[in-house]
Amino acid sequence: MKLPPYNTFPNILAEKISLRQIQPSDINDIIEISFYDGIQATTVQQAIEMQDKINKDYFDGNSIHWGIVENETNKIVGTCGYYRGLDKGTGELGCVLLPQYQGQGFMTLAMSLAIDFGINNIGLKRIYAITSKANNKARKLLDRLNFIKIAELEDDEIEYELKHSSLTGSV
Repeated sequence: MKLPPYNTFPNILAEKISLRQIQPSDINDIIEISFYDGIQATTVQQAIEMQDKINKDYFDGNSIHWGIVENETNKIVGTCGYYRGLDKGTGELGCVLLPQYQGQGFMTLAMSLAIDFGINNIGLKRIYAITSKANNKARKLLDRLNFIKIAELEDDEIEYELKHSSLTGSV
């Protein structure tokens, strides 16, 4: 397994989007999608503090968090990454997208890139995601990405797990 931090933060380039490290200059663009431990930022200062915690988690080897950049405009449209369990060979994959970019394929591509990185670079053996029962868009996204529902959790949440030949030996 190759856990964070890396000598160089891994930027992942695709045709439509890129995954890259969030910079201080990005904070104003992502306040409404800045979260830490399920709490949403409501001010620039809170978003800065949350990003500082996310960066510390990365440098402690506990997570990797990318900004999703639309290549055409070089604007951050969302975030995704792994937030727990890396040292045990598992990764909780999470994501959030600015509302005006939903339904355009950004998150499906971003999550596919993150999954590939988790399997082929980190060496994860298990990738999972947790979302609320009411988040139909996230549930449909996870279905498209070959996740299966494995548990209903407290607080009306559902746990999904990626079923992939690279992880489990079967599709």
